Amino acid sequence: QVQLVESGGGLVQAGASLRLSCAASGRTFSSSPMGWFRQAPGKEREFVAAISRGGGRTYYADSVKGRFTISRDNAKNTVYLQMNSLKPEDTAIYYCAADSDPSGIFTVTLSSDQYEDWGQGTQVTVSS
Repeated sequence: QVQLVESGGGLVQAGASLRLSCAASGRTFSSSPMGWFRQAPGKEREFVAAISRGGGRTYYADSVKGRFTISRDNAKNTVYLQMNSLKPEDTAIYYCAADSDPSGIFTVTLSSDQYEDWGQGTQVTVSS
């Protein structure tokens, strides 16, 4: 099991950048594919980005491709989401998640149903 705490959210103007962090505790972080999801008011939670346990493979939703970058530092038990060129439609609560099931080194997990552990979320608001 992995405990997750997100930080780095805030209120920014369109075009600005933010970097979200997700600090993990627990023995399985370095063996866990990680992901970022978001949920806007009145909408379902949606996939944003995922990274394999070693960091060698990443995957992005089309809506953020080219603007967001997911990365991880296993020595610091932290996964990041660098968000550039933010748009008002990026406004949401952002959650990080850990897939604690055994996985291959290049496995990325895309479905929220496959993630066992979730953080409490951090609010990102982008004004126009």
